[in-house]
Amino acid sequence: MSAERPVHDRRTVLRAGTLAGLGLVGTQTTGRAAAAPAGDAGYLVGRGLADATGEVAEVGMMGYGRFDQQAAGLHTRLRARAFAVADRASGRRVMLIVADSPMIFSSVHQEVLRRLAERYGGLYTEQNVLITATHTHAGPGGYAHHLLYNTTTFGFHRKTFEAVADGLFEAAQRAHDDLAPSELVLSHGTLTGASVNRSRAAFERNPKADRDHFPDAVDPLTTLLRVERAGRVVGAVNWFPVHSTSMSGDNRLISADNKGYAAYHWEREVHDVDYLADGSPAFVSAFAQTNSGDMSPNLDLRPPTTPEDFDRTRASGLRQYEAAAAQAERPGVRLSGPVDSRLVYVDLSDVTVRPEFTGDGRAHRTSKPCVGASMAAGSTEDGPAFPGFEEGENPFWDAISDSVVYTVSPELAQAQAPKDVVVPLGEMNRVYPWVQERVPVMLVRIGRLYLIGIPGEVTVCAGLRLRRTVAGIVGAELDDVLVAGYANAYFHYVTTPEEYDAQHYEGGSTLFGRWQLPALQQTAAGLATALRDGTDLPAGPGAPDLSGRALSLQPGVVLDAPPAFRRFGDVLVPPRETYRAGERVEVVFAGAHPGNDLHRGETYLEVQRQEPGGAWRTVADDGDWATRFHWKRDGIAASQVTVTWDVPQGTVPGGHRIVYHGDARSVTGAVTPFTGTSPDFTVR
Repeated sequence: MSAERPVHDRRTVLRAGTLAGLGLVGTQTTGRAAAAPAGDAGYLVGRGLADATGEVAEVGMMGYGRFDQQAAGLHTRLRARAFAVADRASGRRVMLIVADSPMIFSSVHQEVLRRLAERYGGLYTEQNVLITATHTHAGPGGYAHHLLYNTTTFGFHRKTFEAVADGLFEAAQRAHDDLAPSELVLSHGTLTGASVNRSRAAFERNPKADRDHFPDAVDPLTTLLRVERAGRVVGAVNWFPVHSTSMSGDNRLISADNKGYAAYHWEREVHDVDYLADGSPAFVSAFAQTNSGDMSPNLDLRPPTTPEDFDRTRASGLRQYEAAAAQAERPGVRLSGPVDSRLVYVDLSDVTVRPEFTGDGRAHRTSKPCVGASMAAGSTEDGPAFPGFEEGENPFWDAISDSVVYTVSPELAQAQAPKDVVVPLGEMNRVYPWVQERVPVMLVRIGRLYLIGIPGEVTVCAGLRLRRTVAGIVGAELDDVLVAGYANAYFHYVTTPEEYDAQHYEGGSTLFGRWQLPALQQTAAGLATALRDGTDLPAGPGAPDLSGRALSLQPGVVLDAPPAFRRFGDVLVPPRETYRAGERVEVVFAGAHPGNDLHRGETYLEVQRQEPGGAWRTVADDGDWATRFHWKRDGIAASQVTVTWDVPQGTVPGGHRIVYHGDARSVTGAVTPFTGTSPDFTVR
């Protein structure tokens, strides 16, 4: 069956459920000091938004390190949000990209920079483009070029890699095209009850000066950079440290997790942004990570279960949104001053750390990357990984690894102590690239705001030391210096030396040894000095391009076939005749593998409402919170697709239907699109 492609208009549905009193945040003229005339604005700012969703079926999901967590559908699409900022006085600019993605690997960083260079020449380079991930644990994996991150995905998945790279580049393009005179306003707030320290015993090992800065063992700082044009808020970037682990390791649907929901809510449910519409959206919001290494959203310190995790995700996202929206109503500080940035590549496996950064008056060295048994245990509060491993001491596994697997040299043992090396990744890198050793470290300045781009998961106390290091050199207020975690690459965790000694999950995952944080402080100090003095720093040799060495072990889709006596798109289980708000509509279709076409920038499904004149209008798609798209095999080549829609409160009564858009692969490899349409049903 087929259906005409309707006009997209979701306003009647999306307004339903918006929090009372918060629905107009960012849409009214601000009550702050009047904005300067457009011609006098100090910055040009552009906003960009694009779909960066990869495969949603038969691909390992990234984050929990579980072989059994294979994607089987889609809950919310993953978005990339970009902000270009140019100083009109100097012409210098930076590009900030925040992706609903588990990690930003060097594979993606290099590819996006290549495309930017092809399009814009030297306008956007490694020196002024900061790409960060929200670290959702419900995204598809397989887009790294380093083997460790592709083990649970059975190798490299080019379709997902291309979708991520396409989305980030497209968001950057749109941000560049959107550049216009704008005001930037910075504000800080406090958000409690949204995070908990999942590694409290390790945190308590830190000096009193660090612990006193976080009396509840959490970093409650929430920071908002908002974009204003003619007195109206048209964009915002929020930084708050909390893991995107609200979705369970038992979940099988691709999801943007709590930070993705916060952005979705502000854009879609408050501002009626239509992700499928052409043109620049009226509002773009990004919820970025900072030093979230030991910050969990699971306040009971227990891994969530599914399907209860959907409510947890929404609740965590709403808390972050509410804090950001409240800041958007406060005066804040209008930014002025330079836009600048520096990036260097550091071989973290071979850094001599000077005494002023080690804290004990002696020089120390980092080492080749290694992991301990506590890393294999996973974070037991968010999602344990492999059974048989524990956080802290693992004498059995330590003995096995040291006597059977690998003999550690005295130099490596000293640099990694008290970690007992279980997996010597540095030695494995000699044979094949498992993890990255040469990593980018970045410092970005936008007026009084400084962002330290670290390609890893930084604990709050480790972040505090990095922030103090930079703030002391550039003369900034501490709150105006933030760690931008998960930036430009990925090298696991960053703990303080004291936390490292506890060898919890975070310490076992700090690859380059006890002195890794001091090495990063030393690097950040060099960047801050250069930024302060206006001098250049040699970037050093970049990370090697491994695009020709990625292993792909999982075969693609071979053939799709409908069930016997059925056609693609046939309705196998129809909806009921009537529903009320709060009930779930469910329709099962004879489908095909969604990996044939990822529908990036489009949708696998539509919920349509019949207008009084008889036309059908789309009120929801696969990017909406209320919809879910489930896929499963039916035999060898057949697929069943189940589409659900939770009817929102306030839905306009009347006739509705579900439309499914699929793509079938023939025995010759040709992919043909098809459409299935459910019988009409009535919402009362």
